[in-house]
Amino acid sequence: MKIRRRNIISGILVPAWLAATVVAIFLHRITPAAGWLMVHILLLGAVSTAILIWSQHFADTLLRRKAFGNKLSLGLRLTVHTVGALTVMTGMVLDTFPLVLVGGIAVGLNALAHAVVIVSQSHGAMPGRFAPLVRYYVASAVALAAGVVLGILMARLDGGGEAYERLFIGHLALNLLGWVGLTVIGTSALLWPTVLHTRIEGATVAAGHTLSVLLGGLVLVMVGCAADLRLIASLGILIYLAGLGRVLWEAVGQLRHAPALTFAAWSLGASQVWFALCTLGFGLQVALAPSWTIAASGVETLVPYFTAGFAAQVVLGALSHLIPVVLGGGPAAIKATAAELDRGGLFRVLVVNGALVLSLLPVSSILKVILSMLIVVTLTSFLVYFTRALFTNRRVRALPLVRIAPGERALPAARPRQTGRMLAAAGVLLLTMTVGIVADPTSLGLATGTPAGTSGAASTGHTTTVAVDMVDTRFVPDRIEVPVGDELVITLTNSDDMAHNLVLESGVVSGSIAAGASESVALGVIGASIEGWCSIAGHRLLGMEISIVAVGGASGDSATAGDSDSTAMHDREGMSTDDSDRGLVAGETSAAEDLDPMAEPGTDFEARDATLPPATSATVHERTLVVRDVQTEVAPGVTQTLWTFDGAVPGPTLRGKVGDVFEITLVNKGTMGHSIDFHAGSIAPDDVMRTIQPGESLVYTFTATRSGIWLYHCSTMPMSMHIANGMFGAVIIDPPGLAEVDREYLVVQSELYLGARGGEADAAKVESQTPDLVVFNGYANQYAARPLQAKVGERVRIWVLDAGPNVGSAFHVVGGQFHTVFKEGDYSLTEGGSTGTGGAQVLDLAVAQGGFVELDFTEAGHYPFVSHIMSDAEKGARGVLEVLP
Repeated sequence: MKIRRRNIISGILVPAWLAATVVAIFLHRITPAAGWLMVHILLLGAVSTAILIWSQHFADTLLRRKAFGNKLSLGLRLTVHTVGALTVMTGMVLDTFPLVLVGGIAVGLNALAHAVVIVSQSHGAMPGRFAPLVRYYVASAVALAAGVVLGILMARLDGGGEAYERLFIGHLALNLLGWVGLTVIGTSALLWPTVLHTRIEGATVAAGHTLSVLLGGLVLVMVGCAADLRLIASLGILIYLAGLGRVLWEAVGQLRHAPALTFAAWSLGASQVWFALCTLGFGLQVALAPSWTIAASGVETLVPYFTAGFAAQVVLGALSHLIPVVLGGGPAAIKATAAELDRGGLFRVLVVNGALVLSLLPVSSILKVILSMLIVVTLTSFLVYFTRALFTNRRVRALPLVRIAPGERALPAARPRQTGRMLAAAGVLLLTMTVGIVADPTSLGLATGTPAGTSGAASTGHTTTVAVDMVDTRFVPDRIEVPVGDELVITLTNSDDMAHNLVLESGVVSGSIAAGASESVALGVIGASIEGWCSIAGHRLLGMEISIVAVGGASGDSATAGDSDSTAMHDREGMSTDDSDRGLVAGETSAAEDLDPMAEPGTDFEARDATLPPATSATVHERTLVVRDVQTEVAPGVTQTLWTFDGAVPGPTLRGKVGDVFEITLVNKGTMGHSIDFHAGSIAPDDVMRTIQPGESLVYTFTATRSGIWLYHCSTMPMSMHIANGMFGAVIIDPPGLAEVDREYLVVQSELYLGARGGEADAAKVESQTPDLVVFNGYANQYAARPLQAKVGERVRIWVLDAGPNVGSAFHVVGGQFHTVFKEGDYSLTEGGSTGTGGAQVLDLAVAQGGFVELDFTEAGHYPFVSHIMSDAEKGARGVLEVLP
């Protein structure tokens, strides 16, 4: 009874991890490191736990000898792995490296202990044909331990750069191809023919003879990553794929003799196909990419298919076959349990794999999300069948034993006809595609209602085709004349080095066109003039607009060169007809409507730490800055998607001394091109300040030759838009002889131009210089809600930088007087100045200027600090210094 209870408990661990994965998926929008967490709950949690259980189970069977400690030993390993995995995940979510280190060490050492147990179990075991397969489990456990080491190093680097991306590729190879892949190959050699009810020998010979090939490939991948040789790494993946291909060839041969008839067989078979395809894609990305960074970005796009297509399906398929055996209870109970797990098997497999294939097509992001949810829901249904299987097993066990009378035989259960299930799966996929298209009709070039440019004009039967180049953030030509009644087709060619699109007020959208790509857009019959533009943030602000002028129609429905501007905008339901629609599109609501000047942040709100640490003794400062798009709260109840350096606004503060060298690696993991400009360095901008596209990186090195507080920011055009959307930070180079103070703070002032709820900055507001918020350190009034601290008699230094992009600052502390003022590289006031009694009330800064003030306090109390441009203070540029006795 105890053994069976342990079996049930260990068997429930995997479904529990699967359930946690589902929870993480549905809560991903409010969960830190959500993408990382979802993948690791499935792979490090569910899949790895399943591997520990399966590999020990099959080792016991193959070696015909129980492991030392038997179930107790396995239970201990499962406990250590579970605690270690949870610790790693907690550390990543809380951004606490010590937890990641402790949890990673536990997982890695536990994997090595698992290998040692199986190796010791092999000594003295009875020889058998299939015993060599346990070597796969030993090799995979070692691969996991090595993969964990690389994962810990990645967490320590916390960012990007070529070294980080090489670690990332090696980490994926060891964990997906090594830990998961080798285990699956070794197990499938027995499990696959068992599920098909056919002979085992062929697959076993192939698997046993290919282990050295697979390991050789993995070793080459690691050598390539360590030695910065991508071709060697890609060759290693190719060799691994060759070994995998031999195993799959044997599996296909077995499938020809015994077709798949159960969910377990269909799911296992589909998982192996995805494994091969993803491994091939892995190798191609590494081989063909021009850099490790781009290779890593490409490989990262394969992770969902590795996890959902391969890992999730192999786990569910194996569980469906093994759970009835583990639960036991006699032939009747096993058969009834298996029948529950097999319910709707073909339907589930077809829906999951059909949706995965459809997600590979160039469909809209909305449709991809809908397909993803369909996959998640379908995979999650296993938990329902698992629960039913547990109750069914218990119920059948309790039934009285029914014996078959002599001369009678039980009738075989009829296999359900699968045609209906296939049609049902096809129907679900078709319905999903339809819902996606209805939700986002412009993704397929469809528009709802009557397009603004058609006006019911009669067709001439003629088609006008125009070639338009997208270059230097312009449409060339930017004015097209089309006879009224003609159908218009625009062939767009993107000759720029960044992505563009074309949005027309008729509702037609081209979709994103990558650099060097072309696309034809059909506008239908032209009956009136239409305006178009590139909707990628800031591009319209730079003038990327196009006019389609209807020529030859009736008065009021056509335009000529002289009056095209007056007829370019047409009223239509739900859309603005002036420049205000540059920031918002139909159906969107501005986040500015959520502003409440009296609102207080929640009790769990943590203000950005304004404390400024002193400069270190290092003379060379190496730092990786990763560009990420992050949805961020900027005022109570107000969220925007900001473009950030390292996920925060302002970006990380750099500090050093005159003569120090700064080596900054910029990695673009955003969704558009970005760059960086350090005012603290005197250097030709041609190369280091160039715009890099998503997946690319650059190294920016400069020497600090002059002291002061310096702005750094994205210099990609339109610069105002990139700065307004969060891409700025401070570099402080201490003046020689800088006096020590009791407290030192940094305040960076900037503006926010609120766009759609959860969206990006409103380009029209940026252009008109009408901010909704003026903030210190990225959040309105945060230091009014969470005051900065000081004590009576302490000397306090406050560094101030105005990042803009448009509004200056007049920094003032209410009730305080500055005895020292440093601005733009020099002291304008020192210890009372030449009179010894002088003071200052404001540090006045233009955009991109900075300095510091020093003051002390003779009385306890609350001292507000503001920009004395009072309307800006009322927009959020205020805080409080709480002075304690």
